[in-house]
Amino acid sequence: MTRALVLGLPLVLLACGPIPVAQAERQCFDRARLAQQPRGEIGVGMSSDGRARSRVKLEVSSDFIMGRDPSAVYDSCVVQKSGQAPSRPLYSFPEWKG
Repeated sequence: MTRALVLGLPLVLLACGPIPVAQAERQCFDRARLAQQPRGEIGVGMSSDGRARSRVKLEVSSDFIMGRDPSAVYDSCVVQKSGQAPSRPLYSFPEWKG
């Protein structure tokens, strides 16, 4: 049992290690978007038995509530996940509409 634990521990620790910068940038882009504004969706419809159906989903981040700059959120997130600075600034992404 202890031998399996000793051999398995390095594998578990590797899973907690830094990820490539490009992957961190993709993940942190979404976090920066949530820092800019909340996201949500509303769905309304009718079922076949005539009952009304509705759904509301709202995502609000603590970064938005605290008024943090999305670019600062992005930068710190990339450094936290990869251990390196981003290769390009948040505002250089074509899909960013800041």
